[in-house]
Amino acid sequence: MAGQVTGRDAVLSALQNGQDLDMVLVDREKDTTLIRQLCEQRGILLHEGSANDLWRMSHDGAQDALALTGRNTEGTLDEIMQRGGTIWFFDGVEYSTNLGFAIRTAEVSGADAVVLNVSKTHEERRTIRRASMRADRFIPVVYSNSEDILQAAKSNRVKIIVAEDTGKVGPWDVDMTGDVLLVVGAEKLGVSQLVQDAADEIVILPMDGFVPSYNLQVAVSVLAVEALRQRQQNQ
Repeated sequence: MAGQVTGRDAVLSALQNGQDLDMVLVDREKDTTLIRQLCEQRGILLHEGSANDLWRMSHDGAQDALALTGRNTEGTLDEIMQRGGTIWFFDGVEYSTNLGFAIRTAEVSGADAVVLNVSKTHEERRTIRRASMRADRFIPVVYSNSEDILQAAKSNRVKIIVAEDTGKVGPWDVDMTGDVLLVVGAEKLGVSQLVQDAADEIVILPMDGFVPSYNLQVAVSVLAVEALRQRQQNQ
């Protein structure tokens, strides 16, 4: 699980003592020269944000500097599958805003990576980034194709769990701890048959209305919270 080092003094101490840090965020309006220098010397990724950005992301309200620990923020498809953990696959989801919302939910719930099988222009990726509140800074987002994603998951023994109405059990009846690929499909087409055929488990979200399905964000949120609950329970 990812953690934080919060506040200017704590981040400086962590940098000076050689603590493993994946990323540092600083308030662009504050004097953080020494932190910047140490990050450059150690090759640690640094991002700038507003005081409000840091306040929202901090566990304790510290606003000058934050450091992210325990999560690799970059990686290729093979690398993220080798590292394992909780990986999300948004199968065929086309709407950039929906993808941004989904990536944000994945990051907030402690996921280790996101994989996508849709091609996006530079402008569309900017829309995804904005909709995610730039959560893609803190989690690898890898673009590939279905075949390579499934092969990489199988090769690295990552369990594939699909949410689809062909399922017979709820998400709470399936083990979502360990190395898992959680799959949610596009709102109109759902999860492709190719991906369903490769699944180790297919789960269904209970429904009791006339409308035939929840929207994408509900499906992602239900799986995200349940997967997090299970991981925390096993700690």
